[in-house]
Amino acid sequence: MEKRILGKTAEKLSIIGFGGLVVKNETAGDASRYVSTAIDRGINYFDVAPEYGNSQEMLGPALKPYREKVFLACKTHEMTAEGAERELRDSLKKLKTDYFDLYQMHQVTTLDEVDKIMGPGGAFEFFTGAKEKGLVKYLGFTAHSEEAALAMMDIYDFTSILFPFNWAIWFKDNFGPAVLKAAGENGIGIIAMKSMAKGIWQTDNRGKWNKCWYEPHDNLEEASLALRFALSLPVTSAVSPSNAGLLWLACDIADSFKAITPGEEELLKKRAQSIDTLTKELLIPYVEE
Repeated sequence: MEKRILGKTAEKLSIIGFGGLVVKNETAGDASRYVSTAIDRGINYFDVAPEYGNSQEMLGPALKPYREKVFLACKTHEMTAEGAERELRDSLKKLKTDYFDLYQMHQVTTLDEVDKIMGPGGAFEFFTGAKEKGLVKYLGFTAHSEEAALAMMDIYDFTSILFPFNWAIWFKDNFGPAVLKAAGENGIGIIAMKSMAKGIWQTDNRGKWNKCWYEPHDNLEEASLALRFALSLPVTSAVSPSNAGLLWLACDIADSFKAITPGEEELLKKRAQSIDTLTKELLIPYVEE
């Protein structure tokens, strides 16, 4: 699988990232099988968070044999230094590791959250100390709003940002271009989420995709256009949706990746106008990524 440099680091990450929700509520055997298959397919970037149910407990043992070969990212939604330290140490224990390659402030959405995280006694105070102690190698953040993302990048030179880069919200709501531009200008590594999202579920019957809070693209033609749109942007990687079947579909697309064409982009622009996009839902706190 193609690998790309993360921002100003020397780290090369697979263009598909393993989303921790893939192993949520799975058996230990299936979790191990998903991880080993992902590594066999060329994935070296794994992303997880405490908010993802029991994903940390399932991913830790499955990933342990490969820990030194992969780039492991974790997150915290805690906004105080005390809370962030408690959660990081709990995550280290559950994931059976003594450090994280990337540690991120999770789902920053409002300017008030930015002030709490980055202000006196905020989580960022602990993060800088954790980096000095070797508990984390790089610092980043994930955001669900443009104003929060831009504010965070104005305050500190983060290694990375994880942000929704999705064709429908990009074309219909102009959601994403300003963040992509600012991150690029600052040399911040850009990681995409929601790339294979179609829109808001129109039914309560989610079937085999019951771990997805949004309706995913699950046929090859639509999923390929959606994912290739995101990967044609100057991003390092796109984190997979929350089901193994969608992860393998993303891998299939990545294996034969070609940049999106102008004609395909025009097709997506037209399709976006009829989509009930995720933009408003992204601004609701505590939505699983």
